[in-house]
Amino acid sequence: MKPSNPRFLACLAGLMLAVLGAARVSAAGSPPTPPAGASSPANYVGADTCAQCHEEIVKSFARTPHWKITFDRRGEWPSSPPPSASRSSVSPPGNAKPAERAKPPVKPGDRACESCHGPGGEHVQSGGDPAKIFAFKNRAPEEISRRCLSCHQFGEEHSNFLRSAHKINQANCLDCHSPHHFTESPFILIKAQPGLCYGCHQEIRPEFSRPFHHRVDEKLVKCTDCHNQHGGFLAPQTQLRTTAAGRDACLKCHADKAGPFVFEHAPLVTEGCTACHAPHGSSNPRLLVRSQVNTLCLECHTVTFGSAVRDTPGFHDQSAQYQACTLCHVAIHGSNFNQTFFR
Repeated sequence: MKPSNPRFLACLAGLMLAVLGAARVSAAGSPPTPPAGASSPANYVGADTCAQCHEEIVKSFARTPHWKITFDRRGEWPSSPPPSASRSSVSPPGNAKPAERAKPPVKPGDRACESCHGPGGEHVQSGGDPAKIFAFKNRAPEEISRRCLSCHQFGEEHSNFLRSAHKINQANCLDCHSPHHFTESPFILIKAQPGLCYGCHQEIRPEFSRPFHHRVDEKLVKCTDCHNQHGGFLAPQTQLRTTAAGRDACLKCHADKAGPFVFEHAPLVTEGCTACHAPHGSSNPRLLVRSQVNTLCLECHTVTFGSAVRDTPGFHDQSAQYQACTLCHVAIHGSNFNQTFFR
């Protein structure tokens, strides 16, 4: 028989349809399989069981941001076949009565404590053996952060923690946060800023005591207004909330310096605000890094062969008349009218 025979093609198509139909019926009659590596639902006991020993912690759980775990419905797998399955597949085995059936698995939204500490079945059966459950105390920083990031890694605020300076220096989530014994909400911090940050960054604290400083100690500005404590793509050491130019963190407040300008002041674009200003505090007005304006300007505007930066004019002899550059160059951050920043 030739392959081009219409009867042969019709028979082949009918056979394929029969095979596909059988596969669809088979798939409809069996429940989905949980993902590989998932903990068995039978090992979870639920928050009510935890409350029998840890009553105070379970009661305080509702006052934490983690209470939203109770709405979690991810990973729920049906404990019985769907309605399309046959009656015989859902009846109790042998002569077992319906009341003797196994207790339904604890749903993800009812696990609460076990969402972080893992299944508590063996912990309960052993009479509370700490080795039978994940306890955060004395755990390695990598283990603690990995456990927290299993939920928090997908948010914009936390997604770069693995590349952060905090992670590189062995800091973990519990160094700043306490899920059960926090003192500052809503971010469950163990201490308020800036005291929390000063715990590690002692070298920064004196900078905010200088005559001119950002008012962090006065609680008008927070460290996290400028820094992303969980890391970012740029400036890994300072973790600034900024772009490559390094000025976006400043421009959130100093929007009048943002531009774009027709005539840009190059250091502001290429080096950022810290080319001239000390970000935390300074002994000089306007947080300048030099006590005299002219000495700051001359760091760039001096005779340098091969440089595209303009030298100061010959009549600027740096006598008292020319020591205050910004008396004439008033639009020093950029101008839309004058290339020498006169206005």
